Amino acid sequence: MGGFRYGRYEDGPDPLRPPYDVRAALDELGRSVMAGSSPTRALRDLLRRGTRGLAGLDDLLRRVRERGRQLRSRGRLDGVLAQARRLLDQAVGQERAVLFPDPGDDARLRERELDELPSDPAAAIRRLADYRWRSPDARETFERLRDLLRREVLDAQFRGMKQALAGGTPADLRRVRAMLDALHAMLDADDRGEHTQADFDRFLAEFGDFFPENPRDLDELVDLLARRSAALQRLLDSLTPEQRAELLELSRQAMREAGLDSAVQRLGERLRARRPDLVWSGGVDVSGEAELGLGDATTAVAELADLAELEEALGQGYAGARLDDVDAEAVRRVLGRSAAEDLERLRELERELRDQGYLSGSRNRLELTPKAVRRLGEAALRDVLSASGGRPGAHEARATGAAGEPTGTSRPWRFGDEQPLDVVRTLSNAARRGADRDGRLRLRPEDFEVTETEQRDAAAVCLLVDLSYSMVQRDLWGAAKQTAMALHALVSTRFPQDAVQIVGFNDHARVLAPRELAELSLKPVQGTNLHHALLLAGRHLDRHPEFEPVVLVVTDGEPTAHLEDDGLPYFSYPPARRTTELTLAEVDRMTRRGARLTVFSLADDPRLEEFVTALVSRNGGRTVRPDPDRLGSYVVRDLLSRRSRR
Repeated sequence: MGGFRYGRYEDGPDPLRPPYDVRAALDELGRSVMAGSSPTRALRDLLRRGTRGLAGLDDLLRRVRERGRQLRSRGRLDGVLAQARRLLDQAVGQERAVLFPDPGDDARLRERELDELPSDPAAAIRRLADYRWRSPDARETFERLRDLLRREVLDAQFRGMKQALAGGTPADLRRVRAMLDALHAMLDADDRGEHTQADFDRFLAEFGDFFPENPRDLDELVDLLARRSAALQRLLDSLTPEQRAELLELSRQAMREAGLDSAVQRLGERLRARRPDLVWSGGVDVSGEAELGLGDATTAVAELADLAELEEALGQGYAGARLDDVDAEAVRRVLGRSAAEDLERLRELERELRDQGYLSGSRNRLELTPKAVRRLGEAALRDVLSASGGRPGAHEARATGAAGEPTGTSRPWRFGDEQPLDVVRTLSNAARRGADRDGRLRLRPEDFEVTETEQRDAAAVCLLVDLSYSMVQRDLWGAAKQTAMALHALVSTRFPQDAVQIVGFNDHARVLAPRELAELSLKPVQGTNLHHALLLAGRHLDRHPEFEPVVLVVTDGEPTAHLEDDGLPYFSYPPARRTTELTLAEVDRMTRRGARLTVFSLADDPRLEEFVTALVSRNGGRTVRPDPDRLGSYVVRDLLSRRSRR
């Protein structure tokens, strides 16, 4: 029997992660649009916030900042200097312990030589390079010091080199020199335009253990090395001038002893020339108790540089910002595979919103498609109906006709019928007639039958929505837009034979298509021009004289504007007498059309109360004072009750 091994799934995205819901994301985006955001801003907010089962950019940004705080408190950048001083003092101490009991002159001369060692570790190490140690332990400690410096300096240039040189043998150093020579040869060939991917593959096959990042090509390798070289320079800039001078001298001395000084120096110059866009200067604020080796300190500074770039890209606070600006590989490198998957899923979500036909336009000027607007209307209707605790009913008559629910019966199809075909009975008619000579069943016109549906009377529905600035100030804007979208969706889906018109009014009125309504933005416009809104509603009713007139008015203030004879709006507060007279004149015309107005009054205002009382007394309509949070349910229920009574 074979055993089982459990571990983290590494072969691509986690197949067991819950999928994101594009429609749910669209509903969230729609709520932002309904609250007054543009589609572009709403999408940006959605991507920042995330959606159900999917972390957003803000969460990734929070993790980036938390990682940055951890790195900045990780330890001291001058740790290698402290380690070097400690090993140097240990070697000198071990040597003195052997010299002290010896009464000879040679011992005294050696002690004097040790006493005169420079305080600078680099100079002291250089002075002791030719010293003949009497103590085997001191000699071993000094060699550990030199090996440490070689490995740390190389690890600062090439991540993972410290592990690769753990043996510290001459053969290891010869292999490092061979790697540098091969790397320079590749760069030379690339400068001449002669480098090939096969050359790189051979290089990586031979020296891949020096590069744990496993770069895919020369460009990626150059980018890795250049970032590390830039991080090393920024580490040096973070030290005091004395520490920087000591560390530079220790590094040069270690590279000279290894025979790598010229190759490493030349590589640094070439990397800087190839990636001048990187940040090559400027210190970083890193502090802590732990003593970081030079390689670990360089890794910390490099990661902080990646975090700074990621923070800017994830913030998306600059003009023309896009998700594609975020480096997925840097996210994976810094935050792990799951974070990179979250980023890719956000990109997929943005693509799916376009590919599934919900968004169109450029990245900086998105628009909702008709499909998205229908979805927003349906969502608004669902919210409204759930708030009302009911569901829409129907309005029936005894005769059968072209609209309504199926009655369960069918009749022969007649030219011009729009009812759905009764497929089962149509095919049954053909089957009873029998197959043709060739054995095939063929349909004839007389075989077709259509499903009979309940007859419903048509209505001309006008919703007049106050969009004045007072609606914004009273936080009624979103409720008014949701109500209009829900009503339009209700009529379009449940009563398709009805004719619905949405009219928004502030200083003037205008007919709003569903997309215009959804994308309507907040504007500080004064004026409540109900006069103009009633004019537009009257024209809609006149275009459908045979339809039942339904006029619904949503407002939070008395009329303060009217339309002059020249077509320009006139505003006055307190309201001018002519504004009231013209508005009530249009109310009288509505009355003569047989339209009874329902006014949804959203403010506790004595002047509004006085005007609405005068309006309903002249028209025979009624006033409703709803809870603003449930405005949509009041409007929808009012329409349904009217249609049911009809």
